[in-house]
Amino acid sequence: MLHKTVIIFIAMLACSSSISAEQTDSYLNTEPDVHDNPSQLQSIPILQSLRNLKQLETHAPYVHDLKNRYKVRTLFVESQDLPMVDIQLTFNAGSARDLEIGKGLYGLSNMAAGLMDEGTEKFTASQIASVFEQSGAQFSIQSYRDMFIVKLRVLSDPQKLEPALAMMMEILSNAVFKKNSINMTLSNLQTGQKQLQESPGRLMGIRFYREIYGQHPYAEPVTGTNGSLKKITTENLKQFRDKFIVAQNMNIAITGKLTAKEALKLSERIAGNIQQGEHAQALPDPEEKNTLNIVHMPYDSAQAHVMFGQIGTTRNDPDRLALEIGNKLFGGGGFNAVLMQELRVKRGYTYSAYSAFSFSQSPGIFSFSYSTRQDQLIDSIRVAHKALTDFVRQPIDINQLNEVKAGMLRAYPNSYSSNASINAQLGLLGFYQHSADYLDQYPKLLEKITAEDVQNAVRRHLHPDQLTIIVVSKTLDKAELNGILQSNLQPNANTPVNTTPAIAPLPSKAVPLPVPEADEPLQSQLDKHASA
Repeated sequence: MLHKTVIIFIAMLACSSSISAEQTDSYLNTEPDVHDNPSQLQSIPILQSLRNLKQLETHAPYVHDLKNRYKVRTLFVESQDLPMVDIQLTFNAGSARDLEIGKGLYGLSNMAAGLMDEGTEKFTASQIASVFEQSGAQFSIQSYRDMFIVKLRVLSDPQKLEPALAMMMEILSNAVFKKNSINMTLSNLQTGQKQLQESPGRLMGIRFYREIYGQHPYAEPVTGTNGSLKKITTENLKQFRDKFIVAQNMNIAITGKLTAKEALKLSERIAGNIQQGEHAQALPDPEEKNTLNIVHMPYDSAQAHVMFGQIGTTRNDPDRLALEIGNKLFGGGGFNAVLMQELRVKRGYTYSAYSAFSFSQSPGIFSFSYSTRQDQLIDSIRVAHKALTDFVRQPIDINQLNEVKAGMLRAYPNSYSSNASINAQLGLLGFYQHSADYLDQYPKLLEKITAEDVQNAVRRHLHPDQLTIIVVSKTLDKAELNGILQSNLQPNANTPVNTTPAIAPLPSKAVPLPVPEADEPLQSQLDKHASA
């Protein structure tokens, strides 16, 4: 029956003039990208290979580190299966750079990303959209805390590639940021700000970053605030573009149907046709807190929301992989993780609870969060804090460690399962200055990590006595809560965390888990950062 279904499906694809090669590829790779190109169906052999799934190669793609004469790092992966080219330009120009243009200009990078394709000196927004549409191209710009990412996906046919490429460079160099476009964007963003007030989880995430980072550039939301958005002018946006959207402040990632020589030529055309400039300066390190910090945000809601966290570390820290494993064990690994076991499985205090590390240029964050009923709030916080305290103190279970590592290795090929995911990985490698063979080395590095490595990394970076705790609830006795947490921290506090009596019923409907607004998905380097 399965073979007949596959044969019928292939026949339907072959007979349809509206299904493109890239669409065929998307059925296999679950990619959301759709292109209107009824060219040769080069993915049919991939569909036919479904019968040989066990024989498919799973090794990482070979990454070329091209020597660009403009000294702009370019990573390239050749993929001849589809007549497509993915280009990603990653600038060191995220929201952390907003204040380098002017005081209080939070949201500047994000507004620049949203307005760049709204018009240039030569082309209107509709003309820009028409060029990409006629080329069958997908074009996007997105700002994060660290990065400003420009993506272009287009057919490798020069008649399609050339106009799309030319328009991308026109936008990056000559965006005009008209006043009426700013006003429209400001109106939309302010509407979003009003909706934000109705989301306790998002409010908690914003307050969390402000408490953790203080005066550091990571402290404010990527999207800015009502007050800061009103300050942004056309001149501010042009200053941002001219200072940060420059060749020497970017890296280039290319994946697709090109040779290495063609990719090098393409990268030099990009680097040579954008403004030249300087690399952004290093960001400062945030100031770490050395005591417990409890913050209460009064909010009239049936559910209380809680977030724990602290300053973490950078993406290039040697402990990063060990910390990723540790996070899977504590709160990032589903029902088997410590946090989920203690809060949901044993007590039914919450529907879901997850922890995560955010690794960035400047030290990122470690956090975990959940929501619960108001009457369960205090004890849930006690249990969650005690779970982390015990996790830091107690040795890592070797069997659990091996299971987590095996799961991470099995999931790893998903990070390069499509051209888009490969190119996103190249963008990360280039931005964080990883070696070109990192994708190939990752499984070997992961295999070498021992329980002792994980335990040492956890004890170096996680500090239950230095957490910031944000609580969104109707009321909170901070003195009582502080006493409970201090008791957890005592060396003789050996009371198991599973002493709570009856298991409370789970809610009938899942409560959305509040998460902090982050520069990238708060998971591992395997995730597709560019689509975060």
